[in-house]
Amino acid sequence: MESKEEETKKNKNTNIGAPKNFLIPIMLLHLRDWNTHGYELMEKISQFGMESVDQGNFYRLLRQLEKDALVTSEWDTTSGGPAKRIYSITDAGKQYLDLWAGSLSQYQKMLNQFFNIYNPFFTPLQSSSTKKEEED
Repeated sequence: MESKEEETKKNKNTNIGAPKNFLIPIMLLHLRDWNTHGYELMEKISQFGMESVDQGNFYRLLRQLEKDALVTSEWDTTSGGPAKRIYSITDAGKQYLDLWAGSLSQYQKMLNQFFNIYNPFFTPLQSSSTKKEEED
């Protein structure tokens, strides 16, 4: 029988290369294109496909990214209503995003190889507009 320590070590080894927190690069990716407040950023991330974002965890993660100097924030008092924090990506955040992009590219290659072996006749689902363009 395996001890808990051996089982934990075994589970860690089976998760090689898997993204640990995919929310971070998605946040940085959106902040790369525009400065925004947290609520709007959370909406964009939901539209991206991450539907079940825990609001408390989201704001803790934003504060941690700020502590790590990957994002900065400042209070916006120009709009009506309560002041809002506007978040921006830093140069260090852009470099971190570049690292994630490289890692995800490698991960994508592994996924492609997996599906090529798993089902050599597998083709990704295409949007109706892509299918229409191919038919023309």
